[in-house]
Amino acid sequence: MASPSSQFLLFLCFIFLVNGSVNSIAIPVVKDASTLQYVAKIHHGVSQVPINLVLDLGGPLTWVDCDSSADVSSSSSRRLIPSQSIQCSRSGKSPVPGNGSDTTTNTCGVFTQNGISGLATTGDLAEDTIAVRSELEDPSITAVDEFLFSCAPTFLVQGLASGVRGMLGLGRAPISLPSQLATGIGHQRKFFMCLSSSNGVVLSHHTSTTKLPLMYTPLIGKSQDYFINVKSIKINGNPLSVTIEGLTKLSTIVPYATMESSIYATFAKAFTKAAAAASRDMSVVAPVAPFGLCFSSKGFNGSAVPVIDFVLQSEMVKWRIYGSNSMVKVNEEVVCLGFLDGGSDLTSSIVLGGFQLEDNVMDFDLGTSMLGFSALRGTCCSDFSPNSVLDESL
Repeated sequence: MASPSSQFLLFLCFIFLVNGSVNSIAIPVVKDASTLQYVAKIHHGVSQVPINLVLDLGGPLTWVDCDSSADVSSSSSRRLIPSQSIQCSRSGKSPVPGNGSDTTTNTCGVFTQNGISGLATTGDLAEDTIAVRSELEDPSITAVDEFLFSCAPTFLVQGLASGVRGMLGLGRAPISLPSQLATGIGHQRKFFMCLSSSNGVVLSHHTSTTKLPLMYTPLIGKSQDYFINVKSIKINGNPLSVTIEGLTKLSTIVPYATMESSIYATFAKAFTKAAAAASRDMSVVAPVAPFGLCFSSKGFNGSAVPVIDFVLQSEMVKWRIYGSNSMVKVNEEVVCLGFLDGGSDLTSSIVLGGFQLEDNVMDFDLGTSMLGFSALRGTCCSDFSPNSVLDESL
């Protein structure tokens, strides 16, 4: 007979498979195994050409390689935006000549960056129709007219997964995807995200609450990125003697969590001690790049992995990380701690990467500047049904 804990995990998985009927947009997200990037699919133009874009949680806008994409540059519904226009002002950027503009066209130029490679340029602000097909259990098509995006040159796709033609920005910015869905089709400025090691989803909805019990914490600052305030760190309930200066950033373009060097040194030492106390099978072995702390997988018992707590605004609100989001299987003989030493000059003391975000239901509410997160064991983002996590607000 299943134990109460295992029944609870099955219940959580079951919640994600229950069908509902709500007015939502679900964008499928697939993790690319070679680059560890999260790739979303949208359809461009009136002809609905499929385009793969890397998901950038903090990205201020969507950008697409137009130079090598004839179906994008020749789209009959595409229009370049003049620099002296409401749309250009809406982008929040100073009107400067665009990448392909001259003195006669005076196209609106917007700063466009590949957050993974660091490459940047000035792209041409354009608008076109995009169509989002959920392609999950209940396929549907939603068209968004006059969607603003940046037309970028081909060199900007360097470092992106094969077949990808740009990046899809979900940041807190005027022309990010959530903001444009709010102004274009009346959705709230909020979205749910559920990533996994295989298939995940980004879900937008006009009015919604969640069926899952979530903890909520404020989104700090006015940046386009998403920051939370981690006040302390605990491993197996024991607090670390570290000073966390600055905010903790959430990122989908960083594969694994990174920490400022002094925090990482204390963190890794405490984790090693806790692992040794919890299980004789967690023996330290030579690290495998890029990881700094690795263990033998011989006799490895996942249940013995120390639990990590990021304590937020109070002791009652914790982002809890279990072994599934902290230990990375490198090969058949080695597992490694999925937290990296980011050096001493990080702009954020801690960055929680994609691996730590996986299998967490996350509710980003841009209107109230709040983040809801599940941080529960057993959530099944790979089995996610777009209508399963939401209740319609009355």
